[in-house]
Amino acid sequence: MFSGKTEELIRRLRRAEFARLQIQVFKPIIDKRYNDMAVTSHDLTTIDSLPIHDAEDIWTHLKPGTKVVGIDEGQFFEQNLVQVAQDLADRGLRVIIAGLDTDWQGKPFEPMPTLMAIAESVTKQHAVCVVCGGTASRTQRTAGGDGQVLVGTHDAYEARCRDHFKPQVDSPTLDWKLKREEATT
Repeated sequence: MFSGKTEELIRRLRRAEFARLQIQVFKPIIDKRYNDMAVTSHDLTTIDSLPIHDAEDIWTHLKPGTKVVGIDEGQFFEQNLVQVAQDLADRGLRVIIAGLDTDWQGKPFEPMPTLMAIAESVTKQHAVCVVCGGTASRTQRTAGGDGQVLVGTHDAYEARCRDHFKPQVDSPTLDWKLKREEATT
């Protein structure tokens, strides 16, 4: 969250366009934060995209001549995104996927960890912790709800470092750490 994942996706897709490669961009239909028909970064940089319900929908919309497929918010797709990405790559297409590898509880956010394991290249972006300014690798949910998915922006999530991240899990070790932290703040 706020690490520049979407910005980097857009940058790579623009480079492919400069190289005169035909690109197609997809995003999950539930991501309506900035623009229904574009992938949009938090700084409002955009690239046209097609919202889809399921990764398999890519096959329906894939145009002849497409060389690069971009997918934003990969964590919002089902596990079948892994096979779709594999099949696209096996056909010679470059596949670029942006998404969170852990959820707001600090748990692996599938299918991203599996995609990272099979990718030729992985770039892990980091944000800035809103508490201390350090390197943030966690997403702290600040809005209500306990489901894994809550599509939101700065009003629902904050970037946090490991020390300032407060996972919502039952663990004696974490309970002790959180109580100690609360006592010192």
